[in-house]
Amino acid sequence: MEDYTTLGGYGSYEYEEKKSVFIGECAPVKSEDEAISFINNIKKKYPDARHHVYAYILRENSIMRYSDDHEPQGTAGMPVLDSMRKRGCVDAVAVVTRYFGGTLLGTGGLVRAYTEAAAGAIGAAGVITFTTYTKCNIEVNYSDYQKIQSILSEMQFRTEDTDFRENVTIRGRVLQPKAEALLSALLEQTGGRAVCSATEEVYDF
Repeated sequence: MEDYTTLGGYGSYEYEEKKSVFIGECAPVKSEDEAISFINNIKKKYPDARHHVYAYILRENSIMRYSDDHEPQGTAGMPVLDSMRKRGCVDAVAVVTRYFGGTLLGTGGLVRAYTEAAAGAIGAAGVITFTTYTKCNIEVNYSDYQKIQSILSEMQFRTEDTDFRENVTIRGRVLQPKAEALLSALLEQTGGRAVCSATEEVYDF
């Protein structure tokens, strides 16, 4: 499967410009139905707001949609969409709700405000990248266990469990392209004493 980047979870951020309040909210989604449901829930959450500007990007069918929701064309929905694109996010939706403060902000002011609110929400949510990992089992004696720590660190091996018995058994994962090099390095470092095996591939972040 191909790597992809999305939001780490729900995020929100509030920005004020000349008494207009912009509330940015975002979340990861898997389908257009989920994106639309999120947008509708935000509209219900702030029924008295002037605008609910939104954008979403989905991997499925390469869907990319946005709405200015009656703001001047190009000043609202596109900045929200661009905020997600700049972080490389897909399978994600963002909504910026505006409470009008009585003062017109102009084209530049609107673009800046919607960008700030959306980018702030995305920053609060954080972004994660899903990729393919190889799960590995590594068994070594106690002396070799100390010797291989630098290799595990260099290869960014993620230890999930360590069992200290007659020997030390380490279970974890490494990025799939690094798996073969990791196992070879462990065998070389331990003079072939390490018992290493790749058990399965998993798709995770």
